[in-house]
Amino acid sequence: MRSMGPYGVETLPPGVVDVPAAPAACRAALVERDRFEWRPADGGDPAALTEEFLLGHGLAVDDLTRPAGHDPAGPCGAALYVSAAAGAAMAGAPSGAANPVATLPEVAVVVYGHARPPRPPRRTEPGRWWVGPWRDSWTPGEHADAVQAVRAAIGRGDVYQVNVVGHAAADYTGDPRPALARLAGLPGARYGGTLHGAGWAIGCASPETLVEVTAGRVVTRPIKGTRPATDAGRRELLASAKERAEHIMIVDLERNDLARLARTGSVRVDELFAVRRWCDLWQAESTVSAQLADGIGLAALLRAVCPGGSVTGAPKRAALELIAAVEPVGRGAGMGALGWVGPGRLDLGLTIRTAAADGDRLHGWAGGGITWDSDPAAEVAEAAAKAAPVRALLAG
Repeated sequence: MRSMGPYGVETLPPGVVDVPAAPAACRAALVERDRFEWRPADGGDPAALTEEFLLGHGLAVDDLTRPAGHDPAGPCGAALYVSAAAGAAMAGAPSGAANPVATLPEVAVVVYGHARPPRPPRRTEPGRWWVGPWRDSWTPGEHADAVQAVRAAIGRGDVYQVNVVGHAAADYTGDPRPALARLAGLPGARYGGTLHGAGWAIGCASPETLVEVTAGRVVTRPIKGTRPATDAGRRELLASAKERAEHIMIVDLERNDLARLARTGSVRVDELFAVRRWCDLWQAESTVSAQLADGIGLAALLRAVCPGGSVTGAPKRAALELIAAVEPVGRGAGMGALGWVGPGRLDLGLTIRTAAADGDRLHGWAGGGITWDSDPAAEVAEAAAKAAPVRALLAG
C-alpha cells in the first residue's frame, strides 16, 4: 500500500520494488535474483546480450508472439533499462557525448522472483535531505544556438525534425532514492517508479509509452506538442499547425518503426493528436499499433524502436547524427527506456521527465522537438517548463 509523502504525493513503503510497469500485486513480494549491466567498454551487441540474459533466466523473449504462462517457481519478470546512447548503438548510429552520470550503465536488467514467505515491511527513519541549485550544462544562448543549428540542417534538407535536449545537475546530501521515488506520484506519470544499482539510481515520472507488447500486439504512444495546462493553452495546442505537423512526422516515423516488426498490413493509427494533461502541461499523444510478425524477439524489438522517435527526430538516423553534433552532454538516463518484461508481457516507458543520481549529484534532462517553424526562445522556455515539476518534487 502506498503512503502519502510531501505535497500529497504517494510513496511506496521502504523495500517495495517500484519499477515502472511491474505487476502491482507482486511489488511487495519481489526479490532480486540476478542482474546484468552493460557499458560500451564491455563490447558486444547490447540488444542480443539482453535477450540472451533473460532467456537464461526462463523468460521467453526470443519470440514475443508466443503465449507464455507464469510459473510460480520461476521469475516474476525483469526490470529493463536502456539508455538513449545504448539505443543509438543498437540502431548503428553515433551515441553522442559522454554520459554525465559516470556510474550509470547504459543497459540494466534486473530479474525478480517472489519471496517465500513475503518479507515484512522494512522500517527506516527519514534522513536529512538537501538539494542545491540546479546548474544547466549550457546557457540559454547555447541552447538557442543548437535550435538554430537544427533549423539550418532542416533548411539544407538533411532532416525534417530533431529533438534537442539539455542537461542540468545539482549537488545533494542524503539518500536520493526516496526523493526519486516521489516522482512516481506526479499526475500523469504512467511510468512512475525507480531502479537503482551500485552507485546509481533512476527516478521516472514519464507519461509516454515507448513500446508495449501483449499477446503479440505491439503499441507505441508518441507524445509531441506541449502547452501550459490552461483553457487557452489547450485551444492553442489544438490550433497549432506547427505542433500538429511536428506530431504527424513522429507518428509516421513510429509507423515505419513498427512496420519493421509487423505482419504486413497490420500497422494502424488508433488515435491521433489526443490532448492530455501532465502536471501543469497539455501534451498531444497518439496511439500506433500492429500485430507482430512471427518470431520477433526482444533484440529485434529494441533495435527497431530505440531510441524513441519522439526524442530523436526524422529521419531517425540523420537526427541521431545531428544530436551527437549539437548536444555537449550525454543524455544519460533521459530519453531512453525503462519498464518491465514478464511472461507474455512487455511494457517500456520512454524516460522523459526522468532524473538520475550518482554519488553526489542529481541529474535531469529536458528538451523538445525542433522544426523549421521553431522559435529558439520558445524552445528554451518549453524545456524549462518540462523540467520544473521534476526539480520541485526532488527538492521536497
